[in-house]
Amino acid sequence: MLTTEQIINSMSENGLRITDQRKTLAKLFGEHPGYLTAKDVYEYMGKKYSGLSFDTVYRNLRVLYDLGVLEQVVFEEGIKFRASCSEEHHHHHMICLQCQKTYPIKFCPMQVTDGPEDFQVVQHKFEVFGYCKDCVKDNKVTKKSQPLQNHISIDNGKLES
Repeated sequence: MLTTEQIINSMSENGLRITDQRKTLAKLFGEHPGYLTAKDVYEYMGKKYSGLSFDTVYRNLRVLYDLGVLEQVVFEEGIKFRASCSEEHHHHHMICLQCQKTYPIKFCPMQVTDGPEDFQVVQHKFEVFGYCKDCVKDNKVTKKSQPLQNHISIDNGKLES
């Protein structure tokens, strides 16, 4: 996960003015290991900066996402953000739905997709949601959270359902 200093450096290198609000935003994501909604960020920032608008918070989240310092994940309850991984290589994630602990997946499934040859991929995301062993062991998983019966597997370089 990127540190506060790395997030600030990236903003500076990309020509953003480093305001006190942006420093606070960088510190929040640099020190918070989990995912935050725009509302979470707005409420946190609003305690320190009265008069701050939700639009300003969301615009800054989008800017930081576009710079690559924040990751954006769509959960059932909506979009959440967290500091990007500090790993330099391309990878994806497994995310615990209970505690939101994130595990890297070193394998990229794009290598085995069988899409049309004339399709130009410009971006892709691959996230796996489930429950970590600690949440399962501590019985924190709700009854409605059953493993998928229909799943996709990778066999001999082909995706199968």
